[in-house]
Amino acid sequence: MERDSESYGAPFNGASLYGAELLGRLTTSVVGRRRELEAALAALAARRHLLLEGPPGTGKSTLLRSIAQGAGSGFVFVEGNAELTPSRLIGTFDPSTVLNEGYSPEAFVAGPLARALEEGALLYLEEINRIPEETLNVLITVMSENELFVPRLGRIGASPGFRLVAAMNPFDAIGTARIASAVYDRCCRLAMDYQSASDEADIVVAATTSAGSLAPGRSFLNGVVALVRATRDHSEIRTGSSVRGAIDLVLLLGPLAELRGLGPDDDSVTLDATLLALSGRIRVHESNGRSAEEILTDLWRTHLKDIRFESQAGSEESNEPEFSTAPGAGDSQGSRDEPGKV
Repeated sequence: MERDSESYGAPFNGASLYGAELLGRLTTSVVGRRRELEAALAALAARRHLLLEGPPGTGKSTLLRSIAQGAGSGFVFVEGNAELTPSRLIGTFDPSTVLNEGYSPEAFVAGPLARALEEGALLYLEEINRIPEETLNVLITVMSENELFVPRLGRIGASPGFRLVAAMNPFDAIGTARIASAVYDRCCRLAMDYQSASDEADIVVAATTSAGSLAPGRSFLNGVVALVRATRDHSEIRTGSSVRGAIDLVLLLGPLAELRGLGPDDDSVTLDATLLALSGRIRVHESNGRSAEEILTDLWRTHLKDIRFESQAGSEESNEPEFSTAPGAGDSQGSRDEPGKV
């Protein structure tokens, strides 16, 4: 039985949906990504599929979610991994319903691809280079033909508005496969790198403020961001941390300081927050003789040690910390330079 939807070639005002009005609204909510927003919106308005390529933490999914929310279009998320078989992506027939009613349309449980096609939604596939080859071939067919044929069900045509947006991290070769040229030939490719230090500091402010955490001054935030960014081009580190590491570091300061009865700018607090937030996010070169904790401690000494936790609301000219030094903060227990244990 054929299961058809509105033709992909039917009139669809993508240029209006993904136009200047939406761009203006998004640039106020997405930090430092105007060029990428312009490129993504142009591709979607032109009815092209899109490949976002960049390291983790560069805002690929945030960018697309913001576009989908702002445009009011559907959004279907799929995590790419080795277990994403064609049936999991497309959908399957419910066995009990098939026994009672046969292979009817009502017996078919649509997967994310079928739902996105029928609803005219954006299908966001994360880590496309981790999915099996047979699943990738299904996507190549959909991108070429704008339809999907399901045995015993029929044809599912792509409704207006359907787009495939895939993402991949080109720097992580573990568990990934080389993407076939057939995928690149059917997509517009948008490379996304890390944002500027100032933009990343703004992201940390927005993320930690919404979480109700402590609000350090800009000098402290700049030190946190500089530390995290230093992990990305360190000679002993293969893969550095994204801005998520900076966000977690700031979020950890308050609870850790409270548990120890210390100020959030105490060296022991900032050091252990650094290790806790970043040691699992970086990958050290296999030939390197030092541990992640040793490297991070050196970076902490360079970028964050002794920087005071001045309030955002405090005077920019004041060098005095907002928080008083807790008793014992100056002894060997409250101020240590070596990696601590949390």
